[in-house]
Amino acid sequence: VGGCAAVQGMACLRCWVEYETAKTIVIRNKVVGSVFRLIQFLIILYVIGYVCVVQKSYQVNDSVISTVTTKVKGTGFTNISGLGAHVWDVADYNIPPEGESSFFVLTNMIITPNQMQSSCPELPNQSTICMSDCDCTEGSSDVRGIQTGLCVNYSETVKTCEVLSWCPLEIDTDLPENPLLAGAENFTVLIKNTVTYPKFNFHKRNILPDVNSSYLKQCEFNRITDPHCPIFRLKDMVAEAEEDFQTMATRGGVLGILIDWSCDLDFPEHYCGPKYSFRRMDNKNPENNVAPGYNFRFAKYYKTTDDVETRTLIKAYGIRFDVIVFGTAGKFNIVPTIVNVGAALTFLSLVSPK
Repeated sequence: VGGCAAVQGMACLRCWVEYETAKTIVIRNKVVGSVFRLIQFLIILYVIGYVCVVQKSYQVNDSVISTVTTKVKGTGFTNISGLGAHVWDVADYNIPPEGESSFFVLTNMIITPNQMQSSCPELPNQSTICMSDCDCTEGSSDVRGIQTGLCVNYSETVKTCEVLSWCPLEIDTDLPENPLLAGAENFTVLIKNTVTYPKFNFHKRNILPDVNSSYLKQCEFNRITDPHCPIFRLKDMVAEAEEDFQTMATRGGVLGILIDWSCDLDFPEHYCGPKYSFRRMDNKNPENNVAPGYNFRFAKYYKTTDDVETRTLIKAYGIRFDVIVFGTAGKFNIVPTIVNVGAALTFLSLVSPK
């Protein structure tokens, strides 16, 4: 028993001091050698070209945090029924004056003046045309009001159910073919955008540090001659989205102002700046054109000399501009660098001869 134990002890000791290595065989074959080197080359190309250059996997990344404010400027003129001659400034056409990274510019409208709370015949359609009071239901809610239960004359030949509502009722099919505020194409907007990359303690504005008030009063964004100016002409933005302003302004629409703040912070800070692009966001597919454009209603209220409340109802058509800020920033970090170098060496070891 003692002898067996001694033999086992000697075997363990030999295992402890032994070193094993793989036996290498050199094969002199042009085809095998060329394939082997080609695989190695492709792995190195993938690591350097894709992982390092394209993906920049040696960096850590952070997503942008942004805030946007806008200020529209411009004056227009209209002479239309219901309003007469009217000069429009920013308080009239920029509705509401402050939005959540967006602003709206009024370009077309249907105006129904002098409405009062009273009863009047409904506009004729399949559900409102009647022959007698039996065809109308008292208290029934309609899109435009509450039915009184009476069938009254809408015209000499047509009767409709009477409703309690703001009368006269709006006829929202009389939309002007050309935008009433056609001059809105020359309005301008100042976009003030501040971004932060908190992981890198990086802060920057789209208004550059060397810009002064004199420059802002006379500059206008041009992709070639003045790409850093934060003041944009509405017509130019719509044109860059490959749309016609006057056509879009007739029924309204939604235009996206895209600001890309993707930056490589391994380079100096002045290389990190906004890149602007423009795109129409709402649907204009001719095969699915139900409820096209963009519109909403608002009213201006008054009191007559008899203390009767009246209002002017405006169905507003226009262009809503949505400012969309996005981007990521990357900066060198030793941890992902070591991880990717280790992965590259692992790939190379897989094709090494054993």
